[in-house]
Amino acid sequence: MAGLQHFAFCRRQWALIHIEHQWKENVRTMDGQIFHQRAHDVGSRELRGNTLIIHGLSVMSRSLGISGQCDVVEFHQDPDGVSIHGANGLWKPYPVEYKRGAPKENKSDMLQLCAQAMCLEEMLCCKIPDGALFYGETRHRKTVTFDEELRMTVRVYLDEMHQLYRRGYTPKVKVTKSCAACSLKELCLPALLHKDHSVQYLKDALEESL
Repeated sequence: MAGLQHFAFCRRQWALIHIEHQWKENVRTMDGQIFHQRAHDVGSRELRGNTLIIHGLSVMSRSLGISGQCDVVEFHQDPDGVSIHGANGLWKPYPVEYKRGAPKENKSDMLQLCAQAMCLEEMLCCKIPDGALFYGETRHRKTVTFDEELRMTVRVYLDEMHQLYRRGYTPKVKVTKSCAACSLKELCLPALLHKDHSVQYLKDALEESL
């Protein structure tokens, strides 16, 4: 599921990680892993009043072709909810994704959370109108509404991801201000590849050999 967040952030970063299996840690990624470990007590449950909290819940969607884990899913008791194994009554799911930093200008985090909700909807045969992103830097939740525009973007991005994955294709560099903070910038070499003269170099070399 994090693959969708990577893809929305940068298609090349996604391909380097998920197609070429390249990864490099930096302070941001290490800090993020530690932050997530606190939320990812996989399989643990706790009941707080009328809210059942499940950590590290595995989810999947056959129609979307994805699987992954939710950081936290809160199930709120509701007469219009669904049955949950091992819990009495009916419950409405509310996914919560934890992020170490601050809210982003782009929609990458919202798309990841929406994809989790769409998986839960398919698994539980229910409708989930919204969820939340919790940011460690601000220590606040940001409510995300899963409207049709966001859902359609999830479908379009996932379709493009599946096509690129089947082709084994890594998109070319598109330099943005986000490159400076990317953990893969030394592998991606955006500044160098942006000035890529390899095609001309090969052409010149071939002409010299003739």
